[in-house]
Parts: sequence; C-alpha cells; structure tokens
Amino acid sequence: MDWKTKRVEAILELALLEDKATSDATTAITIDPRLRASATVTAKQDCIVAGLGAIPRFLDIYARLDKVASGRYEVISHPEIFDGVRVKKGQSLAVIRHNARVILACERVILNLMQHLGGVATLTRRYVDQIKGTGATVLDTRKTVPGMRLLDKYAVRCGGGENHRLDLSDGVLIKNNHISLGGGVEAVLARALKKRKPGQVIQVEVRTFEELDLALAGGAESLLLDNMTPAQIKKAVAIVRATGSKIPLEASGGIVLENIRKYALAGVDYISVGALTHSAPAVDLSMRITAETS
Repeated sequence: MDWKTKRVEAILELALLEDKATSDATTAITIDPRLRASATVTAKQDCIVAGLGAIPRFLDIYARLDKVASGRYEVISHPEIFDGVRVKKGQSLAVIRHNARVILACERVILNLMQHLGGVATLTRRYVDQIKGTGATVLDTRKTVPGMRLLDKYAVRCGGGENHRLDLSDGVLIKNNHISLGGGVEAVLARALKKRKPGQVIQVEVRTFEELDLALAGGAESLLLDNMTPAQIKKAVAIVRATGSKIPLEASGGIVLENIRKYALAGVDYISVGALTHSAPAVDLSMRITAETS
C-alpha cells in the first residue's frame, strides 16, 4: 500500500471515528442485528460523480473497527456509472447490500464524502466547460480543507481539471512574500536557481510588468500572472512570447465562471482557481434504505 492509499484510508477511518459509527446508539436499540438491507445512493441533481470507490472502503474499515463480523456485502453500480461521469437528477449511483446496522452507521459519512467530492468535481467541470476549445487548462490550488487535499485534488481530476502542487515540497513557486522577504525578484530567483534540486522547475509569481521583466531576465522557467485583468494578461503573454520564450504561463486571482473564458482567450496555458476546492457547494445525494425480505 503506497503512502497516498494509506493517507486516504486514514481520512476515511477518521470520519468513522469522528461519527462514532460503531457506537450508533439509535440503531443498536431499534434494529435487529440480523437484519439485512439494501441502500440506494441517488443523485438529486445533475452532477459529476466522485467518491464511489470510498463506499466499500468505508465498509471494510467499519468491519475492522467494529471487532465483530458484520457479514458479507455487495456494492453494485451500473457499468456506465463511475467517478468523473455526468449523471442526471434521479439516477442511481450505487446499491449497497449489507447488514442493516452497518449501512445505517455508515450512511452519513458515505453521503458526506460523496456530496463534497461530487461538489468539487461538478464545479470543476463547469469551469472546464467554460474554456473548452481555448487550449488552456484549469488547475486547482492548495486552498483545500485541512486533511482532505488528496481527495479534493482527486475530485478536481474527476471534473476534468488538473492538479497544481500537491504540497509545499512539490515544486518551487516563488510568491510575493518570498520576493518581499528575500530581497526582490532578482535575488530570490538567483538563489532558487542555484539551490534547487534536479528536475525542479522554478515558477515565479508576478503582479506587475516590472516584476515580469525581472523574472524573465533572471531565468524564470514558468510564470504565474497574479491578479491581472484579461487585458493585462494578454499584454503579458505578448511580452513573453515576443522574446521567443515558450515557458508556461498561468493566470490566477479574481477568476470566476463569468470571466474565465476571457482569461483563457488571452493566451495563457493554465488558469488556477482556488474556488474549485474552497467554495464548491456539496451536491445533493440521498440514500434510501429498505429491508431485504430474503
């Protein structure tokens, strides 16, 4: 099991522990421990699916935490329903057949996770659709719920976006605070180019055309054009390309659904949007549970 899988397992286990799923007081005194049930997860709105694979993992982790054999289970979904697929309101995403007590104990954490990840994926797809045909790519940021970054970034990919840095160790991005604390663009960039590890690309955030010129002259290998208007972005792209440079150009800051296409048409390669993960509304899903008669 690699470290990413272990991290996801830890997130799911924490969710069950937080909800004290194995100590469900209501279910323990109202539901026959031998009862089996069928639960259908249904989309109550058009959305992008994300998090289906977490269902069996939650059930496996519950069984380990419960210390009591909870019986066999099945998680069934149509072959055409998988993470990243667009579904319509009323469509069934999955059917869970299991011990009724286990389903009830895991119901909320399953829905919470799938609604959150589906929300990220659905919002991402809206941004991706807005810039279709422009050649630009939608990126996420590190503006994620603490502890949820791996899953949030996975949901972005389900929505058709791509991932920026996973964490602070994953690449070099010189931002405005590094520049102000480190003695200016030239000094910080020179230091970074000298001390970087093999294979690391040096990206520099610039907010003005003066900083842009300094970063280009200093050998920046990628530029993040921060909080510029589409017109300023277009001018910045022209300046960079006029030098013959083909370094990647990224726009960020103040970008919303209503203006992202203007930024894409300005000629950047990437557009990073923090809202994908910090402001995505959860999608509406439900779980209908019925007793099995046989």
